[in-house]
Amino acid sequence: MSMITERPVSNPAGQTPVRTAGETPARPRDLRAVVAAYVTLTKPRIVELLLVTTVPAMMLAHGGLPSLWLVAVVLVGGSLAAGAASVLNCYIDRDIDQLMRRTKRRPLPAHTVTPRNALIFGLVLAVVSVALMAVFTNLLAAGLTLAAIVYYDVVYTLWLKRTTTANTFWGGACGAAPVLIGWAAVTGSLSPVAWALFGVVFFWQMPHFYPLAMKYKDDYARAGIPMLPVVASVRRVNAEIVLFAWLTLLTSLAVWPLGLSAVYGVPTLVVGVIFVAEAHKLAGRASRGEPVKPMRLFHWSTTYLTIVFAAAALDALL
Repeated sequence: MSMITERPVSNPAGQTPVRTAGETPARPRDLRAVVAAYVTLTKPRIVELLLVTTVPAMMLAHGGLPSLWLVAVVLVGGSLAAGAASVLNCYIDRDIDQLMRRTKRRPLPAHTVTPRNALIFGLVLAVVSVALMAVFTNLLAAGLTLAAIVYYDVVYTLWLKRTTTANTFWGGACGAAPVLIGWAAVTGSLSPVAWALFGVVFFWQMPHFYPLAMKYKDDYARAGIPMLPVVASVRRVNAEIVLFAWLTLLTSLAVWPLGLSAVYGVPTLVVGVIFVAEAHKLAGRASRGEPVKPMRLFHWSTTYLTIVFAAAALDALL
């Protein structure tokens, strides 16, 4: 991978600066800034959220705590895969990222990383992640890892995101894939529990992401991205948020009778009721013409998912 080149500094006089004897040459870009730029491309907060769902799925698949070696491999491989998908997403979306206030400071629009270097970085991460999963877990887990990267970057980013209002719905499969990957890494197969947990994360992504898209509606409109809040009425958006919040809760509860105990079921029911109530509050404020404050539901959705999967992990241990 070639080094990042530093942008030239303009010389108002139009002359080539002359360095006097003994003068220290200009230092290259600080290494920490370079590393930080590449880390930013991987969207580490998304990686963190994906891993929250992976480890509990592995624990349920094993019926307890799997070997720490396997957990470490899946965490590293999963992190690299999620990072690869995000880097390639940034590479593909660099044209629209520069138009959006939320994304214009990312490394590619800000020109702190070149598109070529970002592409190489993303592809290397993808190859390493799939290779790790293939060598140290099994072919099913490796295949799911590769499929998730390809689906997110080719199907979602290149096609769905720019062409349909259902982009968030169909793109939800990417965010839910780590559940299946973690399960497959432990068992080499997929069970009804694995698919039910997949459904939880899949449905959850609509009430999680639509509030964010509501907040940055103007950004998406400026970039020509047909996110639902950009092209649909507020009533339609909030109706879908409420619908998918209920589907998330019901799917979460459907996991309970598949071999889990009240250790999972009770906290899931409690936080699920709160989650659905928050979705109804958002819709109610919108219908009354009040300030909607969509980020309240966005942050609550993250709390909800974390608690549900933490309860699943605790259930597996007890």
